[in-house]
Amino acid sequence: MKRGWFWIMGAWAFALVSTLGALFIGEVMGMTPCLLCWYQRIFMFPLAIILGIAAFAEDRRGAVYALPLALGGSAVAGYHTALIAGWVPKWWVPCGTGPSCSEQSLEILGGIQIPWLSLLAFIAIAFLLFVYLRKTRS
Repeated sequence: MKRGWFWIMGAWAFALVSTLGALFIGEVMGMTPCLLCWYQRIFMFPLAIILGIAAFAEDRRGAVYALPLALGGSAVAGYHTALIAGWVPKWWVPCGTGPSCSEQSLEILGGIQIPWLSLLAFIAIAFLLFVYLRKTRS
């Protein structure tokens, strides 16, 4: 194993758990995601694949490819979190038809809403990728 493998494996674990959690909520629980949740899924789902390949192939390029996805997902999740918290005006909501982006009905782990968990996951993945890229710099 190359040095730093633990960091990219941790990032992959966060991405995999987040992807499986999103699939469970949508497919098993039958909750339709809002528009911003769909955008977050667009950023998260490829991370599970890219980081899995990078971790097991011990390929540094996977982290380089995954970092923009993690940062983009952090931006969308940060906006969604600000919207849920009421820090963004309601008229500035991008959602049209379908579930409301500003009123989440699912809370887990003692009242934590899904966009907050998504933001935490993206930030954790980005942090682990930064550490991995610093440790494996040639």
